[in-house]
Amino acid sequence: MQSLRKLQPGPGLQLQDIARPPPPGPGEVLLKVRSAGVCGTDLHIDEWTTSYHFVAAALPVTVGHEFSGEVAALGEGVDGLALQQLVAVRPSVVCGSCEACLAGQPDACVTRRGIGVTRDGGFASWVNVPARNCVPIPAGVDAEVAALTEPLTVSHEAVRTGGVRAGDRVLVLGPGNIGQGIALFARAAGAREVVVAGHGDTARLTVLKKMGFNTLVDFAGLGMEQGLAPYLEEGKFDVVIEATGAAAVIGPALRALKTHGVLVITGIHAAPVPIDLTALVRQHQQIRGSYRAPEQAWSEVVEFMRHHQETLRHMITHRLPLAQAYEGFALARSKVATKVLVQPEPEGAA
Repeated sequence: MQSLRKLQPGPGLQLQDIARPPPPGPGEVLLKVRSAGVCGTDLHIDEWTTSYHFVAAALPVTVGHEFSGEVAALGEGVDGLALQQLVAVRPSVVCGSCEACLAGQPDACVTRRGIGVTRDGGFASWVNVPARNCVPIPAGVDAEVAALTEPLTVSHEAVRTGGVRAGDRVLVLGPGNIGQGIALFARAAGAREVVVAGHGDTARLTVLKKMGFNTLVDFAGLGMEQGLAPYLEEGKFDVVIEATGAAAVIGPALRALKTHGVLVITGIHAAPVPIDLTALVRQHQQIRGSYRAPEQAWSEVVEFMRHHQETLRHMITHRLPLAQAYEGFALARSKVATKVLVQPEPEGAA
């Protein structure tokens, strides 16, 4: 089968022909991959940025952690899943034996491994995954939309972390896939106004318009302070959620935040970011980090997906066969795309 793999430390990925996975072991299932999304994490692993050097110990590895698949084979002891069932995959594989896992708190596992990061992932035709990581997708939701589940859980968690409430004014910095999902969940939480901002992001802001958002701003040619000025005439924002990974937005984001407001950081930053702590203290502001969603959130996101599939479909802007996966990486970097889906070509049964 074809597989997009990270073979060694340093920039680059390679498309290889490798053997299919072996039959699934106890507690595992074999999935026939249907759709896999290109994510910022994949771009970081490809570029070999310093925040992902921890992957070195797991190489070689097949990348891809946002994907849906059909159950093709069941390992020993697996129940609750059926052959040909469509599932999304939680990429975080917990150990089951550390203190947190034994206490029934898998979200706090200290030895977790990431599917598509430190064990083989979804940029392949077939992959073995733990059955407990499979989230059943309800009938009527297609495989392409199901592949959005993981990034949507990240967006859902960012809104929850920000404590967005009915009547809030929310600023979302970054109109990519995560930012678009944040806007959706902030609207669902009852936010009175959701402003989404980008920089040279015409294509992604156009997608947001299709999703029903009209308070959009592009800082290109304006700068952040000038671009936000019209929205600050009414007052500062209750919650600002950053999904850019760009250090330059943090200072202006805090200045756009009201007293007692919350700034949520979801972007992965390549270096430490300076913060005016005195201003933060005097304004009683909070900065909260948001990353992986708790396991219980996945069912909530799937239910949201069931009711908003047509809106979510706007996020999928490009579809490519696995043989052209690396071209999808270039599209994702160019800001032309929101979500690029990579889809293995049909093969025979397992």
